[in-house]
Amino acid sequence: MTTEPTRDPAEQAVETNPADNNPLAVELAAANAELAQLREDALRDRADIDNQRKRLARDVEMARKFANERLLAALLPVIDSLEAGLDAAAGEPGALREGVELTLRQLLKVTGENGLAEVNPVGQPFNPEHHQAMSTVDSAEHAPGQVVQVYQKGWLLNERLLRPALVVVSKQE
Repeated sequence: MTTEPTRDPAEQAVETNPADNNPLAVELAAANAELAQLREDALRDRADIDNQRKRLARDVEMARKFANERLLAALLPVIDSLEAGLDAAAGEPGALREGVELTLRQLLKVTGENGLAEVNPVGQPFNPEHHQAMSTVDSAEHAPGQVVQVYQKGWLLNERLLRPALVVVSKQE
């Protein structure tokens, strides 16, 4: 078995008769070399087109996934207001409170179906990628660096941060 790469029979014929300066053999060798170069170029072009197609498909998927980002970001203050209203009316029974609760549940269901997820990190370790520390407090009950309180919930859109949670973090006494 040889380690020498296999060659085209036309190339071998030209190389076995180097003393023979046949113009047809020289022309054939040049044509074969050009053909090999064209095949290589075609393979490279095909690979480039495949890569472009994959990149375009990925870009279209990202555009589809985050197309509603502005709308959902604009709805966050509405959700905050509904939740604040429900917290203010916590002890009051009545149809108005129930209506607001139903409205909030529907809104959260629709936004959740569109990729919106709540970040409410009470009791979790502080994560600077998802949380924004507004202050720190001394706390004997919590480990240092743990979220003690949430001023405002954060939100993720398809696992990408839309709004960080505004939090209070514990520190060592």
